[in-house]
Amino acid sequence: MHAYAIQDSAGLVKLDAMENPYSLPPELQDLLGQRLGRLALNRYPDARVNDLRAALAAYARMPEDYALILGNGSDELISLLALACHMPGASVLAPVPGFVMYAMSAQLQGLAFHGVPLTADFELDESAMLSAIEQHQPSLTYLAYPNNPTANLWDEGVITRVIDAVGQQGGLVVVDEAYQPFAARSWLERLRAQPQAQGHVLLMRTLSKFGLAGVRLGYLMGPKALIAEIDKVRPPYNVSVLNYECALFALEHAQVFAQQAKEIKAQRAKIFQALTALPQVRAWNSEANMILIRVPNAGQTFQGMKSRGVLIKNVSGLHPLLANCLRLTVGTPEENQVMLAALKDSL
Repeated sequence: MHAYAIQDSAGLVKLDAMENPYSLPPELQDLLGQRLGRLALNRYPDARVNDLRAALAAYARMPEDYALILGNGSDELISLLALACHMPGASVLAPVPGFVMYAMSAQLQGLAFHGVPLTADFELDESAMLSAIEQHQPSLTYLAYPNNPTANLWDEGVITRVIDAVGQQGGLVVVDEAYQPFAARSWLERLRAQPQAQGHVLLMRTLSKFGLAGVRLGYLMGPKALIAEIDKVRPPYNVSVLNYECALFALEHAQVFAQQAKEIKAQRAKIFQALTALPQVRAWNSEANMILIRVPNAGQTFQGMKSRGVLIKNVSGLHPLLANCLRLTVGTPEENQVMLAALKDSL
């Protein structure tokens, strides 16, 4: 194994980590600074964290019979899920390629991980998924909606049948909606419409893509009884006073972040249109703030773009299906122009 590595982005246009490229407006920065300066940093986090839970529940329009648990980013929640489900014979299943932390958290906790390859066009392989669920009877099945790094929303009918199959085996499904601010649909709509059929489904989100990547705050929603069990393995005070006060402030100004998401989606469409004009590039439709492309030589193109001052993510080594694939984060209009110019010159 190796530790999670963060690419050095000093002096580069940073488009490698699916971050919201926009910061808070100056007037809101000042207000937030004043608010954080008044916090009692000498005290442990207090009941104010419950205000954040309530604010997130209202923001997400969480079903009334649900509860939510907070994490230091989605990463911690994924680790807590592995810890909570670690019993003899337990395992984790997820489509691959997907978010690397699903497999890593399972491995670190001593759980078996079963990766089920997507199709060549990065859709769910329904027969392979159903067969793997029947064979392995996973305790946890992850479905990213949309997926990382492919950025697509899978077929709702296939997802429903996968969820049903996991439920028949007695397992849990975690629908990971990290990129929900940029997606056309949310699985939460299905949870509201079919609470009985979806009673073994948990929905995970993060405020990182919302615009608070540096704050490190994720949340997991689900039926109260399930959330209560997962909460038993949560470390005390896992969310700091700075974390939850920043998050509360952001939710009070949610319209600012909604406008940023709208601009990111508009820029995503422009980037995709420009990519389709490049004969050497294959681009996949995106429902996230990133676009996956395939080029003739991913390593050469990645280095070429980096030498031209643009840092993206070379994902070609993550899975055979991603051969010669690069992941482009959607930035500001100016950053996107620089990125596209660097890509053209590097092909």
